[in-house]
Amino acid sequence: MLDTTETETQLRIDLAACLRLAAREGWNEAVANHFSAAVSEDGKRFLVNPRWKHFSRVKASDLLLVDADDPSTMDRPDAPDPTAWNIHGALHRRLPNARVALHLHPTYLTALAGLKDPRILPIDQVTARWHNRLAYDMAFGGIAHEAEEGERIATTFGNHDAVLMGNHGATTIGATAADAYDAMYHLERAARTMVLALSTGRPLAVMDDALAEQTAQGWETDGAERQAHFAEMKAILDVEEPDYAE
Repeated sequence: MLDTTETETQLRIDLAACLRLAAREGWNEAVANHFSAAVSEDGKRFLVNPRWKHFSRVKASDLLLVDADDPSTMDRPDAPDPTAWNIHGALHRRLPNARVALHLHPTYLTALAGLKDPRILPIDQVTARWHNRLAYDMAFGGIAHEAEEGERIATTFGNHDAVLMGNHGATTIGATAADAYDAMYHLERAARTMVLALSTGRPLAVMDDALAEQTAQGWETDGAERQAHFAEMKAILDVEEPDYAE
């Protein structure tokens, strides 16, 4: 769980950084897609990016503070996008471990999501990170304009921190913004490798289960690298786009 000493101010800065970094990678889709971060102990009060504001322009102060148990949120003049409310509200109500949640339609993950078999196979170190550690949602119910689709999505995680959403995109969750961002970064990298390898039309060199598991466990030995990755990316923003933290 997120360190309770972490302030809302810091969460705002970190979530805004995630949004800016996602825009730099070209992961977002127009003014759609949403990120959120829980600020209460039970996770139900959370920050989310404002409706229809491009990721590249979002500042920490722009983030909306909402309560997943308060349906009147959608009557506010600054109400979030309905899909953000339905998906992220359900995530923060149902999943205590979803302190930070990133939902996107990145290029390569979305390409895989459009395949009948979207599995990421262990063909290198990064793809192997997801061996038995990625959920697959193959029951897309349409754009999440209704609460039921958000609730359904929230049930797809199981004991995983990432879901490849068939006919849709992907979502990662984590204890911190660094965890969720690093997961999305490497999930999209893994999808890119799969798409490029499949595009050759040649047989894939898939690791056996033992080697894939050993490789996946290697990613879990030290979370410090994930934190350092995010800190380094924020350092770049501090120089090139410092207004993200305002």
